[in-house]
Amino acid sequence: MHHDTSSDFSSATRTSSAPGRRALVLGGGGSTGNAWLLGVIAGLADAGLTVTDADLIIGTSAGATATAQLTGADPAELYEASLTPPPARRPQPSTGDAGGRGLAGSTINHLERTDRIISDASDADDMRRRMAAAALELPGSSDPEIHSRWRATVASRLPSQEWPDQQVLLTAVDANTGEPVVFTRESGVSLADAVAASCASGFDYRLGDRQYIDGGYRRNENADLAAGCARVLVLSPFGGRTRTPLEWGQHLGAQVDELRDAGSAVEVISPEPENEHLFGANAMNLALRPNAARVGFEQGQRLAGKLALFWDVSAAV
Repeated sequence: MHHDTSSDFSSATRTSSAPGRRALVLGGGGSTGNAWLLGVIAGLADAGLTVTDADLIIGTSAGATATAQLTGADPAELYEASLTPPPARRPQPSTGDAGGRGLAGSTINHLERTDRIISDASDADDMRRRMAAAALELPGSSDPEIHSRWRATVASRLPSQEWPDQQVLLTAVDANTGEPVVFTRESGVSLADAVAASCASGFDYRLGDRQYIDGGYRRNENADLAAGCARVLVLSPFGGRTRTPLEWGQHLGAQVDELRDAGSAVEVISPEPENEHLFGANAMNLALRPNAARVGFEQGQRLAGKLALFWDVSAAV
């Protein structure tokens, strides 16, 4: 079965272009990034600022998981759950997704492998094609049992298996073509499948007769999909950093410039410098999830007052 998501990419961008709309962008950042995202949103809510009422929510990789979680459950409950240390388990290799798929070598090996692909690429399009080809070449890429286990893992993290009523965009890249993909509730794809595809940072994720890789290879946070929204709030666990050359324009700064040039007001929340050790190379350390969630919560509490006027739909931008 083939799901035509190419039209979703263009239509999603068009439908988000409406004055007065507010967009929430949740970037990727591994397991600790997911916990930090949940913590920030819960902290904002605890201080009186609800941002999950956004007209549009854009989720990428770990941010796709967070999007599905936050639109299906109370942020406070999600935050409390993230404070529970994970059960001790035998160490497994991970792929850089929102919770570890245990399939493509250690996080460091994964980063080294993808760094080589980036350095060999001529531009972002070439990088996506190379990333896709490399994912398809990994041993076990076509193993249906691996894909089935990954889907079950992703589905178990979601409080609801149904797409939310509000507009949600979850990003991925078609591993067969290297083309960017945006999943929506109109895509004919289940929510768990869309999240699993967006988080496929190592192996590809098979869906029907297509395969997909991580949405972060489209663009790091994919905030540009909020084009046309009056207010855009971006949460970036990796602090807007990119491993690609700046001239490719994959980094968050380029996306923010584009949005502001087109008339959007944009605010960005990133982890505070003293907490950066919880992310980056440690992004897949499940033991750090409680700490990441806690610092995110405290940061959200502190920022709520500053962001309240920005998020107020009745206030002039």
